[in-house]
Amino acid sequence: MRRREFITLVGGAAAWPLAARAQQPEPMRRIGVVMNLPENDPGARRRLTAFRSALVEHGWAEGRNAIIDTRLTGGDAASVRTAIFGLVEVRPDVILATATNVLTALRPMAPDIPIVFVLVSDPVEQGFVDSLAHPGGRITGFTSFEFSMAGKWLEVLKEAAPQLTRAMLIFNPETAPYGEKYIAPLRSAAQAMAVEPLVLRAHTMAEIENGLTDLSRTPGSGIIVLPDAFTVAHRAALIQVAAVRRLPAIYSFRFFAIDGGLISYGIDDADLYRRAASYVDRILKGAKPAELPVQQPTKFELVINLKTAKTLGLTVPPTLLVRADEVIE
Repeated sequence: MRRREFITLVGGAAAWPLAARAQQPEPMRRIGVVMNLPENDPGARRRLTAFRSALVEHGWAEGRNAIIDTRLTGGDAASVRTAIFGLVEVRPDVILATATNVLTALRPMAPDIPIVFVLVSDPVEQGFVDSLAHPGGRITGFTSFEFSMAGKWLEVLKEAAPQLTRAMLIFNPETAPYGEKYIAPLRSAAQAMAVEPLVLRAHTMAEIENGLTDLSRTPGSGIIVLPDAFTVAHRAALIQVAAVRRLPAIYSFRFFAIDGGLISYGIDDADLYRRAASYVDRILKGAKPAELPVQQPTKFELVINLKTAKTLGLTVPPTLLVRADEVIE
């Protein structure tokens, strides 16, 4: 073999390990997601799409450098615990948790895994973080609604249905223990609007149906449905009962109005999931949850279903329609 050929051969061989190292795939990071919505729920798909798209923008692509392990639940306590147990077993690097009931169950089951929460009301009062500015520990995230929103919901409902004289706040105390915090602001706003405030703490759809049947016997009644894993999971049945009992209702998430509810007014939940992806990205790159302040929602949306309004015999005032982000004909 000629000397020049031998040198070329040896030199190329020496470069093989370097080339092999350069072509090795990126290390995979596992991102866990636990949601309080069932499989195939349109709201869950919208949220997951927003989250995944934002992760891609931050450089995390499934199959290349990330595994997104998603566990969807019906929102009940048993399914939430089962989902969390299975997820914690595979040891994700960080977990995105939706809603208070999921975070409550997740915290003791994953004592050493960073958690980013979404759609949790008053995380300080509930003991999840030390403060909004300085969360402390391994949990941070994005809050949902201020309790003063109860007054805003009543105001919008009264504007859509001027004949309103009674308004019932609905939530499940097991999945929305924070629901009690909305009552005082509701009562304060109701007094100013000459509306009688009522509260229905329901654990089953049967209790809700019975409560709404009783409520509908008095003209001028309406309902305010709190953001709650239970009411979200059972929204089709809830919307149907409200329609049958001819009760004007306001809900907290857009998909309620899309599915036939009269009005929704609340946060842009997809926006929160996009923002949550930025925290997941920072944690995967070394940031500590304790150093990432809890953030509050910045985008709200009003959606009005005119078809439902017509069914209820309501004429939504133009002043409300012009403020709507979306009107469903």
